Amino acid sequence: MQSLANRLSDPNRYSAGKTVKPIPFVCLAPDAQAVFMAGDFNHWNERSHPMQRTTDGAWRLMVELKHGHHHYRFVVDDKPMLDPRANGVARDHKGERVSLVAVS
Repeated sequence: MQSLANRLSDPNRYSAGKTVKPIPFVCLAPDAQAVFMAGDFNHWNERSHPMQRTTDGAWRLMVELKHGHHHYRFVVDDKPMLDPRANGVARDHKGERVSLVAVS
């Protein structure tokens, strides 16, 4: 039987911080030509997470995120946009307003 200290230091033990959960995002921008997501989960890369246009004009993307709070923004035709459906608004490392999602 493993000691408590060994179990707590086991790199394979369960941790909420290690698990990922698919989180759906929707951006309402029916006239947009292209929509992307940038956030702390992709090092604010404004091209790595393209969203897909749906027949109703919304743009959708499923992102697997770890437990905790994440900052992000939509990039609609190269212009940053907050998510009106976000859990809140925060500031990024530059002090700019960004959307906030809580994952549990």
